Amino acid sequence: MTLKVLIVPVTPFEQNCSILICEESNLAAIVDPGGDLPKILDALKTSGATPEKILLTHGHIDHCAGAMALAKELNIEIEGPHQDEKFWLDQLPEQSKRFGFSSADSFEPHKWLNDDDQVTVGKTSLLVKHCPGHTPGHIIFYSAPDRLAVVGDVLFAGSIGRTDFPRGNHADLIKSIREKLFPLGDDIAFIPGHGPVSSFGEERRNNPYVGDGVN
Repeated sequence: MTLKVLIVPVTPFEQNCSILICEESNLAAIVDPGGDLPKILDALKTSGATPEKILLTHGHIDHCAGAMALAKELNIEIEGPHQDEKFWLDQLPEQSKRFGFSSADSFEPHKWLNDDDQVTVGKTSLLVKHCPGHTPGHIIFYSAPDRLAVVGDVLFAGSIGRTDFPRGNHADLIKSIREKLFPLGDDIAFIPGHGPVSSFGEERRNNPYVGDGVN
């Protein structure tokens, strides 16, 4: 293992904000800080890790509403999602009103990410995969040495991401799961945007929406 992982549920949607800590360097990336920043900051303080960057899977408000405020407070940069997610990030003020969040300003990350990019957490490298479907610019982060992926709202334990939001696409989502995620290996554990951790093998066997027995 090269990463230590802390999961901090945030926002009324119980979104899994993941704190990835490189055990060698003790540097940390905060993935999808959607809100409840005091909870995230407390977890960071308790961990003793030094925050290095923020990583975003996509632009829905429960995943990124707190990103800019946290970046300013910690003086760190935001990397991701894919540039196709500008559609959602531009709508953060509207999203905050629609879903009853505190006001959130639109922003752009310091760096957009593309398919097969590499990002680092300390001395650990993560592979980026562009996985559209839930949203057009959704990405996931994969650590090969840890056999671990952080997949946002692409795939869940026993379910898949919604595609009924603007620019959602069910066929694209299924293709992303089957052609981008599952080939990484059945043994890969994944942290979804909501709910419990599972593995790609478990979902291939039993997921009623995208398992091997589903056409």
